[in-house]
Amino acid sequence: MLSLALRHTRPTANLCGRALATATQPKFEPKTVKPKVTKMLIDGQFRDSVSGKTFESINPATETVIAQVAEGDKADVELAVKAARNAFENGPWRKMDASERGRLMYKLADAIEAHADELAALESLDNGKPFHVARSVDVPLAVRVYRYYAGWADKIHGKVI
Repeated sequence: MLSLALRHTRPTANLCGRALATATQPKFEPKTVKPKVTKMLIDGQFRDSVSGKTFESINPATETVIAQVAEGDKADVELAVKAARNAFENGPWRKMDASERGRLMYKLADAIEAHADELAALESLDNGKPFHVARSVDVPLAVRVYRYYAGWADKIHGKVI
């Protein structure tokens, strides 16, 4: 860890004019990010479409192909709806204590925050938005929304939100 910190240092000066080394984070390069998953998530598993079809996800800024993504159709939607219905009726979420639901939502928000640079880079590649906007607005807003609803998970007020 120390060797990593030493490779990413920049000289600074203290009040006495002496040079100091200050550790900095490695510069993040959003252009180096590639999607890790291009399949559909159905019933807890990443899978190709039933038809095997894919479509090109295009970077609108450069018109280059980002990835080939599974193209869902009616058969995939039916599988997803069946899996969602089963999860709703028989899955753990329905029977889970409300405070545990909130804890899991906070955990998701923390994971999004931990991967903010990568998620912002993917968002930027996919829709052409400047990286700094995705990083300073979109990703933090997603984190805030999950944390907001996580906080409501165990509040009982007689209303559905």
